[in-house]
Amino acid sequence: MCIILELSLFLCMGGASSSAMNAPVVVPATARHTATVIFLHGLGDTGHGWASILTESCRIPHVKFICPTAPIQSVTLNAGFQMPSWFDIKGLSPADPEDTEGILKASTSLQSMVSEEEKNHSIPANRIILGGFSQGGALAMYSTLTSHKQFAGMIGLSSWLPLHKSFPDSLTSANKNIACLQCHGMSDPVVPITWGQKTSELLKTFNEYTDFKAYPGLMHSSCPEEMQAVKEFIEKYLPPV
Repeated sequence: MCIILELSLFLCMGGASSSAMNAPVVVPATARHTATVIFLHGLGDTGHGWASILTESCRIPHVKFICPTAPIQSVTLNAGFQMPSWFDIKGLSPADPEDTEGILKASTSLQSMVSEEEKNHSIPANRIILGGFSQGGALAMYSTLTSHKQFAGMIGLSSWLPLHKSFPDSLTSANKNIACLQCHGMSDPVVPITWGQKTSELLKTFNEYTDFKAYPGLMHSSCPEEMQAVKEFIEKYLPPV
């Protein structure tokens, strides 16, 4: 049975405030902590759902999972309703304008979270994987590719690369050949698989370590087979030390 994580395009988060990012949900390592995965949720969601999924399907003794919740902000696509969102989404067509300022701001916040992990827990960037689902995966991939810190890998589930026209110019040498796992449902009605495929094609123009997996019948959600692929990716690129 698939784990449904539908993106509600008309979700109104009633009673939510427009405060800054909430404290992340942390799934601690069960053994000596030597690696971290920071995983970002999709539009309108929170870090709690993905923390539960990662705990159930991807638990690795030495790996800590951090699942932050995006700030509450208006989303143009949803008639200006306020909800957890990493940046504004103005439309679902490749021709629609992108929220460049919001993407850059969110990326800076994510980089600050990485710096905190380095400073407070002595986990270097090359022992950290950035990943996410849908909008969260988009931010994770953009932030990885534009960072001057060398990461262990990046994961994008049902995602796309935002500001794609800025690549490869925006690419840093630190992550030019970073290991990348993309997974996408072939029946995704929200983020069409063509978006993921085009992202994969772009990545492969400068990165030979990009893996794209497609799942027949899967919509804008995840499933056990996909999560097994995620776990194997993490185990490969964040091995015990």
